[in-house]
Amino acid sequence: MNADRLVLRLRGASHGEVHALAEEARRRGFRRFLLTDATAAAVVEGECYLELPERIEALGGARQLLHRETVRDPSDLDRALGRLGQGDSLSIRFELERVLPLESLIAHRGPGTVLWVEITDVRELPAALGALERGADSAVVRVETVRDLDALAPWIASTGPPTLRWTPHRVSRIAPMGNGDRVLVDTTSLLGATEGLPVGSSAARLLLVLSEAVGSRVTRPRPFRVNAGAPHSYTLLADGDTRYLSELEAGDALLVGGADGAARAVRVGRLKIERRPMLLIEVESPAGRATIFVQEAETVRLHSGTVPVPVTELAVGDQVLAAELPPARHLGRSISEHVEER
Repeated sequence: MNADRLVLRLRGASHGEVHALAEEARRRGFRRFLLTDATAAAVVEGECYLELPERIEALGGARQLLHRETVRDPSDLDRALGRLGQGDSLSIRFELERVLPLESLIAHRGPGTVLWVEITDVRELPAALGALERGADSAVVRVETVRDLDALAPWIASTGPPTLRWTPHRVSRIAPMGNGDRVLVDTTSLLGATEGLPVGSSAARLLLVLSEAVGSRVTRPRPFRVNAGAPHSYTLLADGDTRYLSELEAGDALLVGGADGAARAVRVGRLKIERRPMLLIEVESPAGRATIFVQEAETVRLHSGTVPVPVTELAVGDQVLAAELPPARHLGRSISEHVEER
C-alpha cells in the first residue's frame, strides 16, 4: 500500500520530539501528519491536520473538514451512513467489529465525500485500505517512536521499478539437461496470459516466464501459477531486489511483469518443488548472454514480443523477451561494483 494513504498521528512530549519524528517519517516517504496542537505545525514540514474531539481540520491551505464518528453498535453505524449519504466527510473509529461496517460505509458513501479510518494496530491496515477493493481514502496511525515507524515498513509498498523494459533476445542454444528440481510459484492473485515472473540464472538478464493462465489440451488453466524454473534462478521482489526461487516463502511480495512493460506486486501463496526434465535455454543480445533452466513442458511459456511460445516449440534463432538489469547484487540489493556471471 502507498505511504500517501497514511496519516501519521504524531505524539511527543515536546515540539522537539514531534519535529524529530516528523523528519524521520519524511525520510521514509511519509508526508501527512495529524497533530493535537496547532502550534506544532510550525516544526513539522508536510501536509498537517489538527485533531479535535469531534472533527479533523486541515492546517495551512484549503480547509478540509472531517467529522469524527465512533462506531460501537448498529445505531452508530446508521448515523455514520446517514452522514456520508448527505455528503459529510468522516473519520471513523471502530470498536468491536470493523471490517463489515467499513464495507457498508464504502458502499454507501456519497459523491465527493472523504472517508478516513483511525486504526489502533498496523495489522488492521490491509482491511482498512483494501475493503471492497477500494478501502478508506486514508488510514490514521498513531506514531510515538521510531519503532512505530519501523512497524509500518512491512505494510508499505516499496519504490520498486514501476515498469520493466523488455528487449528482444535471440535464442542461441536449447539443450536437455536431464532431471532437476523446478519451482512452481503459486500466487494469491490471478495473472493474465501475458503476465509472468522475471527469471534467470543471472541478475543481469531475466526472461519473462509466463503464467499458466492458458492451459494445454490436457491441463486446465491455472492463472495463479508460474512454473518459474530451477531453484538457483533469480526473480524480482516487489521492491526490485532479487531473490533465489528456492528462498521464496509464503507471503513474499513478488514483481509480476507483463509483456507490455506494466508491473505489479503479488504475494506468494506457496511453492512446489519437484524433480522434472529440464531444459537449458541460452539467449543473447548485443549487451551479452544469459541462461535459464526451465521444465520441459508445454505449459512453460516465454514471450516472443508478439505471442507466447511454449518452450517445447522454441527453436534456436527465435526471439524471446528479457529485461536487462544491474548485475551486481549484495543480498539481493543492487550495488555498484564489477561482477561477472557465467
